[in-house]
Amino acid sequence: MTTPEVQYGLLSPMLIVFGVAVLGVLVEAFVPMRARRATHLGLALAGLVAALAAVLGLAGTEASAMSGAVAIDGPTLFLQGTVVLVAIPALALLAERTVAVTGAGAERRIDSFTPQASTTPGSVAEREAVDAGAAQTEVFPLAMFAIGGMLLFPASADLLAMFVALEVLSLPLYLLCGLARRRRLLSQEAALKYFLLGAFSSAFFLFGVAFLYGYAGTVRLDGIADAIAVDGQGRSLALIGTALLAVGLLFKVGAVPFHSWIPDVYHGAPTPVTAMMATVTKVAAFGAILRVFGMALPGLESSWRPMLWVVAIATMVLGSVVAVTQTDVKRMLAYSSVAHTGFILTGVTALGNSGDVGNSGDVGDSGVSATMFYLLAYAFSTLGGFAIIGLARDERGEVGDLERWAGIGRRSPLIAAVFGLFLLSFAGIPLTSGFIGKFAVFSAASGAGGAALVVVGVVCSAIAAFFYVRVIVLMFFTDPTEKTVTMVRPTASVSCAIGVSVVVTVVLGVFPQPVLDLAARAGSFL
Repeated sequence: MTTPEVQYGLLSPMLIVFGVAVLGVLVEAFVPMRARRATHLGLALAGLVAALAAVLGLAGTEASAMSGAVAIDGPTLFLQGTVVLVAIPALALLAERTVAVTGAGAERRIDSFTPQASTTPGSVAEREAVDAGAAQTEVFPLAMFAIGGMLLFPASADLLAMFVALEVLSLPLYLLCGLARRRRLLSQEAALKYFLLGAFSSAFFLFGVAFLYGYAGTVRLDGIADAIAVDGQGRSLALIGTALLAVGLLFKVGAVPFHSWIPDVYHGAPTPVTAMMATVTKVAAFGAILRVFGMALPGLESSWRPMLWVVAIATMVLGSVVAVTQTDVKRMLAYSSVAHTGFILTGVTALGNSGDVGNSGDVGDSGVSATMFYLLAYAFSTLGGFAIIGLARDERGEVGDLERWAGIGRRSPLIAAVFGLFLLSFAGIPLTSGFIGKFAVFSAASGAGGAALVVVGVVCSAIAAFFYVRVIVLMFFTDPTEKTVTMVRPTASVSCAIGVSVVVTVVLGVFPQPVLDLAARAGSFL
C-alpha cells in the first residue's frame, strides 16, 4: 500500500478553516465566558481572511491533491473564494447582538441564539440561563466546521471525499437550526425536519455512489467519465447511480421535488443561520453539482440534461407561484430561494457548451461560468435581504407578517430602500447584479439549445417580480398603522454585512465585466 502524499499548500484554504474550527473548540473549553464571543469572532474572521489569501495565492493553479481526491482548478478556486467572501459578512451576522425593544419601551442587546440549548423551551432553567447572561458561543466553531465542509464540497474529485464534505457541512447546520432564542419549538421542529430529510438524501447519495462504483470500479470522477466513454451500451448501473446521486445533490440546493424542507427550515432557524444556508451552502452545493455533471458524467449528457430541464422548470414555476401566496416575508424569501434555484439550474443545463460569458478571450464552459457568476451575485443580495429581515422586531422577537411591514418606508426610509434594492435584484431589474446573473444563465442555456427553458425562466421572473414589487409598494405607498413593526438600529456588524451586500449588488449590476471575465477564465475543470 502506497502512503498518500498530502499537498498542504494546495489544501491550505480548507486546512486553515478547519484549524480555526478546532481552536474554537479549545476556546470553549479554556476561555472565560465573558471573553469567548470576542475571542471567537476575532479568531474566525482572521481564519477566513487567511483562507481568502490562500485562495488568492493559488490563483491559476491546476493540480490534484490527496491522490486525486481533491481538484484545485478554476471552478474550485472561484467557488472557494465566493464561499469565503460571503462567509465573512455571514459570520458578522452570527456575532451580532441586536438592539431589542422590550415591553416597557426600553432597549437591550441580545443575540439570535438560545442561552442554553439543552433546556426545555419556556422552562425555569431557560429563564435562569437568560438571567445569568449565558450564551451559545459554540455556534462559531460549528459555523467554521460547516464552512470548511463547504470549501471541500466543490473541490471534491472523488465521490467519497464529496460525501465526507457533505456530512461535514450538514451536521453543524442541523444543530444551528435548532438554537433560535425565540420560537424555540418552531426552531427545533425545523432542525428535526432538516436532519431527517437530510439523512434520507445522504442515503440516496451513498446508493448512487455504490451504483457508480459498481459500474466504473472507481469513485474518482475522471475514472467514472473514462468508464462511460469506453462503454457504449451497458449503462444501466451508471444511469441509476446518476439518478440517485442527483437526488442527494438536488436536495441540498432545494430543487423541486426535494424542496419541502426549505420554507419550514428557513422560517424556523435563527435568521443568521438562514442567511448562511441560503448563500454559502447553496454556492457549495451547486459547485458539487457542476463538478459531478461536468467532470464525471459528460458522456451521459443526453440522459441527465432532460432530467435537469424538468427539474429546473418545476422549480422555477413552483417557487415563483407559491411565493405569491405567502404572507410572511421570511417564507416568501424561502420560496424565492426555491425559484432562484431553478434559475441557476438553467445555467447548469448548459454544461458542456463551449463559450465565453465575458470578453476576456479565454473560452471556457459557458454553463459553468454563468452559474458561478449567478451564485456570487445571488449570495450577497440574499445575505443582505435576510440581514434586513432580522431588524424587524418587537418585544416577542422577529416580525415577518407582511401586514406589519406596511409603511416601514416612511418610518425607516433608508433600511426600507436598501431592502427594496435587494428585492429589485431578486426580480432581475437592470442595473442590479440579479439582472446580469439572469442574463448570463439564460444566455448560456439559449446557446446550448435551451430556448424553451429560457422562455419559462422569463415568464417565472415576471411572476416573481409581482411579489417583490408588492412588498416595495407595501413599504413605501401604504400608511403605517399601530401594528407596523419597528426596525431596530443595526449594530456595526450588521451594518457592515448590509453595506457590503449593497456595494456588491450595485457594482455587479453596473460594472459586471471584470467578474464575468474572471468567471470565464475559471470555467474549465481540471
